[in-house]
Amino acid sequence: MTQPNLTQFVSALADYDPNALPVAQAQRIVQDFVQPILGVETVSIWQALDRVLAADVMSPISVPAHDNSAMDGFAFQGVDLLPETATTFAIVGSALAGRAFEGTVGHGQCVRIMTGAVMPAGCDTVVPQEFTQNASETAVTVPRGVVRTGDNRRLMGEDLQEGKAAIAGGRILRPADLGLLASLGIGQVMVQRRLRVAFFSTGDELRSLGDELDPGCIYDSNRYTLFGMLTRLGCELIDMGVVKDDPASLEAALRTACANADAIITSGGVSVGAADYTKQIMAQLGDVTFWKIGMRPGRPMAFGTITSKGKTAYLFGLPGNPVAVMVTFYFFARDALLRMMGASAVPLPLLRAASQTDIRKKPGRTEYQRGVLSADALGAPVVRITGSQGSGVLRSMSEANCMVVLRHEQGNVRTGELVDVVVFDGLT
Repeated sequence: MTQPNLTQFVSALADYDPNALPVAQAQRIVQDFVQPILGVETVSIWQALDRVLAADVMSPISVPAHDNSAMDGFAFQGVDLLPETATTFAIVGSALAGRAFEGTVGHGQCVRIMTGAVMPAGCDTVVPQEFTQNASETAVTVPRGVVRTGDNRRLMGEDLQEGKAAIAGGRILRPADLGLLASLGIGQVMVQRRLRVAFFSTGDELRSLGDELDPGCIYDSNRYTLFGMLTRLGCELIDMGVVKDDPASLEAALRTACANADAIITSGGVSVGAADYTKQIMAQLGDVTFWKIGMRPGRPMAFGTITSKGKTAYLFGLPGNPVAVMVTFYFFARDALLRMMGASAVPLPLLRAASQTDIRKKPGRTEYQRGVLSADALGAPVVRITGSQGSGVLRSMSEANCMVVLRHEQGNVRTGELVDVVVFDGLT
C-alpha cells in the first residue's frame, strides 16, 4: 500500500485544528486519506451476497431476449383496431411462456397469449383478457378504446441490452443483484477480496466473557459491538481480545494486527486521561493523529497508519465508552472501510422525522442522540429520545432503533420540529 504522509496531508488543510475539529472536516479527512485495498477473486453467485463487485458486469444477452407479452390476453396487429366501434378478431392459436406461436397472424386475426410469451410475428399489441368481450374458442371482441397500438408489449432489450453494463463495479451485491445475474446466465462474478480488520479493546479493568469479574472490573462489550458492525460490513475479522494497559502489550498487539490486517480498530486509550505511552507507541510505529472532535458522544479519536516490518495498516482508535464506539464507527470508520473495500459511496440513509419532545442542544458541536422512530396517527414519521444520553449507557443504544443527528450549527429543537434521523435497521 503506497500511502501519503498524514501529517503532510492535514497540514495543507485550511483551519485544521486537531484539538477542535468539526465532524464534517474529520469525515472528509478520513474519507480522502484512505485508499482502496487491491485484490480480487472470482466467486459463485451463491457466495457473492454483500460482496463488492470488482468490475462492471456486461450483459451477455438482451433482456428480454424477444418482444413478449406483459399480460395474459390476446395479441394482434394494432392497425386492425376500429376507431369508432368494437373489433372482433378470429383466434388462430395460442402462445405460452416458453412455447411460441409458430404460425402466421393475418389481419383480423389474433393469438391467445400468456404473460412472458414471445409476441407472434407481426403482432404489436396485447389486450388484457379482462378487457375483452364474447370470448370463445374461435373469436374475441375488443371494445373500442380499451387498448392502443403497442400496449402491453415488452420490447426486446427493454430491460438490458446485450453488451451494456448490467451492474456497475463497486456495488455491494444485494439479493436482487443475484437474481439479475442469474437471469443473464452468469454464475460467477469478480469481487473485491474481503477486507481484513483486526480489533481489540484496551484496559486493565476489562474482562472477557467467561473470565471472573474481579472488584472494579467490567466485562468488555465493545469487541462484541464491533464484531456485529464489522460482520454486517462483510469484513474478515481478527479478534485480538483485550490488551492490557502497558507499553509492551500495546506495541505487540499493534505489530501483530499490522502484520495480518488491512485496518486496525481499537477501543479505549485515546482520551485525554490515557497513558502517554499510547501516543508514543503509535507515533513510533506509524503516522497517527489524535483528535478532539466537536461531537457528542465520542470526542476523542485517533486516526492514521501503523507500519511494522514493511506492512502498513490503517488505524482507527475509537473511544472506550460503549455508545461512543458505535457512534464513531458509524460516522467515521464505516465509510472509510467501505472505501477500502472498493465500494461505491454508500452514504448513511437519512430521513426527516418530527421530534416528540424538546431537545436541548448548543450550537458548535454535532450531537448524536439515541431515538425511537415510529409513526403518528397519520402515518408521518416521529421520533423520541430514549432517555439518558450518557456515552456509557449501552442499554439506550439497544432500545433505540435510530440515531437523531443534530448538526454542528443547530440549536435547541422544539417539539414538532423536523430532525435528521439515521435508522439502524438494515444499516450496513
